[in-house]
Amino acid sequence: MPTAIDLFAGLGGWSTGARDAGIEVIWAANHWPVAVEWHSANHPEAIHVCQDLHQADWSKVPAHDIMLASPCCQGHSKARGKKSGNAQHDASRSTAWAVVSAAEFHRPDVVLVENVEEFTDWALYPAWSQAMAALGYMIAPHVVDCADLGVPQHRVRLFLVCTRSKSPLMLELHRRQHVPAASFLEFDAGRWSPIEKPGRAQATLDRVRNGRERFGDQFIMPYYGKGSGLTGRDINRPIGTITTLDRWALVRGDQMRMLSANEALAAMSFPANTLRPDNHRLTMHMAGNAVPPLAGRRVIEALMEAA
Repeated sequence: MPTAIDLFAGLGGWSTGARDAGIEVIWAANHWPVAVEWHSANHPEAIHVCQDLHQADWSKVPAHDIMLASPCCQGHSKARGKKSGNAQHDASRSTAWAVVSAAEFHRPDVVLVENVEEFTDWALYPAWSQAMAALGYMIAPHVVDCADLGVPQHRVRLFLVCTRSKSPLMLELHRRQHVPAASFLEFDAGRWSPIEKPGRAQATLDRVRNGRERFGDQFIMPYYGKGSGLTGRDINRPIGTITTLDRWALVRGDQMRMLSANEALAAMSFPANTLRPDNHRLTMHMAGNAVPPLAGRRVIEALMEAA
């Protein structure tokens, strides 16, 4: 069975997708103890390390066939990215260099990197890609809406397929039928509150009114943001991007509630038996940062078909 390691493993989206694709994940790392705790709970067979990967000793990491990596995306994201000079975001962008360091030591056949598509706009991306090329890797960028891979969520992400080959390996990612948000939303569960109540923001009331005009008594809407944030969203299409904070609200008649943590995990395509903390905020944070497992699986399956 092919083996993999998972850098910046988080809740384990890459690892779960790899396992479902028939890959054995033998080592996983994250700098956040909470993420390591729950990745360990869901992938007990792997060796786990809680560490800033800038300081990793790669000689202590087992040899592997595939490296999976999701370097911190906040410094690149349109939503949260900052220009160079912001120390926090510059540090988050620099996590991508751990991928180069690990690849330099182990030289696995394949390195799969997931990030936001703005990753290639990073001022140091040319230097990063040249460093990978110096190690013998050809890079094939794939910009994918995860909804096209069967994830019930519109989530556009960049997958860099880095292979030790003579030419870049472009994968054939078959477009799947879109899965609607209705497949995981539970309109008969959860804690609902009246839409018309003291303190409710006028912008929220306007969104609800606009949504009712378009979709009737049941729909979803972002609690903030543009686009469908002004009009609501049909439950018969995939939900929009799941973020690390509470964003999506469900409307049912004259009541509303925020998306539950279990619904967020389902929107990310995590299995129903995924172990998670009882804390809603922590779960939402890890879900919003994750690779959708089904997207990871589809990418790895396409890789194995092309190999």
